[in-house]
Amino acid sequence: MLWDIFCRVIDNLGDLGVCWRLSADLAARGHSVRLWVDDGQALHWMAPGALEGDWPGVAVLPWQQSVNPQQLRSLIPADVWIEAFGCDVPEPFVAHHVQALANAVIGDGPATSGKPPTWLNLEYLSAESYVERSHALPSPLMHGPARGWTKTFFYPGFTAQTGGLLREPDLLERMAQESTAAARSQFFTTVGVPWQGEQVVTLFCYEPALLSDLLEQLAASPKRTLLLVTAGRATRAVQALQDAQTSLGNLRLAYLPTLTQLDFDRLLWHADVNFVRGEDSVLRALWAGKPFVWHIYPQEDQAHEPKLEAFLDRLELGPEVRQLHRAWNGLLPQSALAALQPPALPQWRAEVLAARASLLKMDDLVGQLTAFVRNQR
Repeated sequence: MLWDIFCRVIDNLGDLGVCWRLSADLAARGHSVRLWVDDGQALHWMAPGALEGDWPGVAVLPWQQSVNPQQLRSLIPADVWIEAFGCDVPEPFVAHHVQALANAVIGDGPATSGKPPTWLNLEYLSAESYVERSHALPSPLMHGPARGWTKTFFYPGFTAQTGGLLREPDLLERMAQESTAAARSQFFTTVGVPWQGEQVVTLFCYEPALLSDLLEQLAASPKRTLLLVTAGRATRAVQALQDAQTSLGNLRLAYLPTLTQLDFDRLLWHADVNFVRGEDSVLRALWAGKPFVWHIYPQEDQAHEPKLEAFLDRLELGPEVRQLHRAWNGLLPQSALAALQPPALPQWRAEVLAARASLLKMDDLVGQLTAFVRNQR
């Protein structure tokens, strides 16, 4: 099928990251995708070749072309429209396709299937209970050029009553191929940080209040640790505290360059503990099956707190892991931090692997999307 996916980059590039993974996964399964994006510059490093048209099955198109009449006249009608994360399909785009469909019906235009596209509103990921209630609900359009058509809310999620999670069919196989110490050493060399046998911790975060505590704890630990700090906000946060030091006690700091999505996944596979942030990365940490801490996107109204609690509940993580997540997200009082005990890595990893095993029983997001669309058409 042919899919139009619409993405507006709001902040931190999470929207674009998820939309690109979705597009690439669809293309890998034989579909064709037009990804309409208002700012795709991050794809230069996130998915090299995507903007140049070198990614089979995916065409990345500037948002402006979706409202250009000349461009619209040349488009083959898509089977599916996806508006990601609350962005709207541009009204001129909708109006053109409504008119083209009407012309085809009366024999005054190119032949089409005679059906409107399946129109989906792909929502943000959450483990909260409203997701099950809201998933796959229709939303009839009462106004605008497509009045009488229907959108459907499609919610990713962690239960069988939701739309599932992004996961490529060959993901575990690719992970298994890199499960050796030699593959680990080779990977770290390719990103410019030769591995010296230490425990490896990755850091992809906003600006957590406990960052200095983490650095001090790792420096004072009897276990040698290599802390790999991702480019951007995490690097700036650490450098503000450590003034770009490369060695501190038993802690060795290394600042990574920007990584492709595929290399970011590999980074998580080869680490011992992963500190991640945002929607895309927490899923990749889950699939990696390693101990992780999620820095959820902070919101002024504290809406992130119940979202984090629902996530911890759904994954059935133990009390020590839950407390660490709360502390990292600034949701514990200062008096509680002194009693905070880091979880033992074997138990921590066992909890993550159990959560992953449960999630692997579900159909993935792309599989559910395609099944839903085929049923609708």
